[in-house]
Amino acid sequence: MRIFGLALLLTLAPFCASAEILSHWVQLAPGGAPDVRAVVSDAVCPAVSTGGKRIPLQTRAEPNGKFPRLCSLVLSKDTKAASLLPAAAPEIALPLPSPAPNRILVLGDTGCRVTGWAVQACNDPEHWPFARIAKQAAALKPDLVLHVGDYLYRETPCPRRKAELCGNSPFGDNWPTWAADFFSPAAPMLQAAPIVLVRGNHEDCNRAGLGWLRLMGPIALKTQCESHIPPYVVPLGATNLVVMDTADAPDKLVDSAAAEVYRAEFRNLATLSPAPIWLALHRPIAGAVRLFGLSLGGNRTLIASLDGRRVLAPVSLLLSGHIHTFEAINYTEGQPPQLIAGNGGDKLDSAFSDLSGVNLGGWRVKDGISLPGFGFLLMTRRGTDWQVDVHGVDGTITRVCTFAHARLDCPK
Repeated sequence: MRIFGLALLLTLAPFCASAEILSHWVQLAPGGAPDVRAVVSDAVCPAVSTGGKRIPLQTRAEPNGKFPRLCSLVLSKDTKAASLLPAAAPEIALPLPSPAPNRILVLGDTGCRVTGWAVQACNDPEHWPFARIAKQAAALKPDLVLHVGDYLYRETPCPRRKAELCGNSPFGDNWPTWAADFFSPAAPMLQAAPIVLVRGNHEDCNRAGLGWLRLMGPIALKTQCESHIPPYVVPLGATNLVVMDTADAPDKLVDSAAAEVYRAEFRNLATLSPAPIWLALHRPIAGAVRLFGLSLGGNRTLIASLDGRRVLAPVSLLLSGHIHTFEAINYTEGQPPQLIAGNGGDKLDSAFSDLSGVNLGGWRVKDGISLPGFGFLLMTRRGTDWQVDVHGVDGTITRVCTFAHARLDCPK
């Protein structure tokens, strides 16, 4: 059995046997408070030790036929230290947010694709390298992780003719699949830093929306799938991260009803958060893919919802995934620059290395690049500027960019 198979076996065995905590992480709630979450096989939630007190987590979601119990506890933003207390194991120190994180790791589109029309080699870490990426990410000791969406791609059973690629893989919106596609390989990264979790289109209500809302959703859990959740703010010191749900924003055709929702949210950005804003949304407003020898792109629904350029005036940087490559783009008409980090594990897309002059649904690129291969970004604060290191799977830095003065520069 290969590395993946062993990791999956170790992850799923506690679900059926003795261990209490199957997975745990700290995600940032709206406003930036640390939200401690734990998936457990027990009927009782574990507790957190902080400030000399023992505080039990509360059940966020009861177990059902697809998922075990999920527990949660939102701590105070000024919590200095906290540990999770398993029933019969040493306490686990929890990563807590920095008021002004200096090292922000960005990645997205990390799951392994298994559908009726495309199969990725989930059992081969060369072809699905998310576990390797998560280990490299943890070793860099980030202050914060930003996942820009799309976690679960195993939508159908592995075809028998493809058993060497994905044999014995779970599928569908259930805990074994979430464990295999995200929580097991992501464990080192989740233990290293708190995380902000953007909703992707693979987490819409037609796919894994119920599981995402249950496990990662920032709002109270409801019995029905919520097709859209409102934007929320995570403070990053002098900058505010606004997280927007674009799971239901079609790329190629304008969804008029969705456009009205996004129009109101874009208009409200200035009142939701003071500038400068980094806007995290899974689908980029204007990113590029190569198709039939052309550069194509631009999300028609999101572009239709923008009432001119000024609505994005409070935004200094766009952070997205969805396109499975790395892109750094500056536009010609004053729109905020775009970073795309959708190369975290799923089958890669192709884009031209030089994107200068490309028209993406009316957003024309002034200058921009795309880099091939799997990887992730590490953004490091340098005074008022940010250094953006583009990392490969093995941690090697393949390009160093700078975000300063409202633009991205990525010299060779």
